[in-house]
Amino acid sequence: MKPAWLNKKIGLQACAEMKQFLRGLKVETVCEQAMCPNIGECFSRKEATFLILGRFCTRNCGFCNIEKGLPLAPDLDEPRRVAEGVSRLSLKHVVVTSVTRDDLVDGGASIFADTVSRIRRVSAQIKIEILIPDFKLSQEALAIVAGSRADIIAHNVETVPSLYKSVRQGADYNKSLGVLKKIKELSPDVKTKSGIMLGLGEKEEEVISVMDDLRMARCDFLSIGQYLAPSKRHYPVKEYIEPQKFDYYKKKGEGLGFSHIESAPYVRSSYMAADYFKKGDVSIF
Repeated sequence: MKPAWLNKKIGLQACAEMKQFLRGLKVETVCEQAMCPNIGECFSRKEATFLILGRFCTRNCGFCNIEKGLPLAPDLDEPRRVAEGVSRLSLKHVVVTSVTRDDLVDGGASIFADTVSRIRRVSAQIKIEILIPDFKLSQEALAIVAGSRADIIAHNVETVPSLYKSVRQGADYNKSLGVLKKIKELSPDVKTKSGIMLGLGEKEEEVISVMDDLRMARCDFLSIGQYLAPSKRHYPVKEYIEPQKFDYYKKKGEGLGFSHIESAPYVRSSYMAADYFKKGDVSIF
């Protein structure tokens, strides 16, 4: 049974209107695919996180609700449609993510870059955030996205290293850190961001160690939220973390030098994404 602080309601009317708009554009959102609990709030503000490179993921993470299966060939018109959605929604800050496409030579990096380019044509003032997979740590793929002119490049480590085998099959913690390190090497002015979930069975010292590792990778921004299992088929919630504990981790992370941290039960990596630019850039590196 969920605790009292996890009682957010979903606005069905706002969801229905936004879904109709998105289907008209033939674009997908991670908000829908991942069953995000914030979907009603964000859709009521006409905000969405676009999901590119199809609906099917080539990996099988135990926490994720994205469909698994054999992907289709990339839709080369998808970047144009995403940019049209950004324009029609008058977004000032847009987040674009993708399924993982291990079947593609560049992992879909070129589609990310094309999507950023198309959005830039809408307005030079739009802040663009891309949430990328690990691209198997391909230097060529990372160079493509690093040169895309995105304002924020995010890659989520998701959980602590000890839980990777049971929670994040097919991924590697050190590779994920390597993604963030390489992006900073290739494009030092780009803000980097990562996210972790709590309630999977991690220990406090492990969470703090992950934050240390992220700062050593020169990660600027961090999101920390409560894991909520999409269904009984998914990895089970081991613990509901109290709001005060999220505040504790936020203070710990600020002490380590993150420029901005969002830490609360309903925080997700793209939730209230524009807020990360509201604080000054503070760096210990």
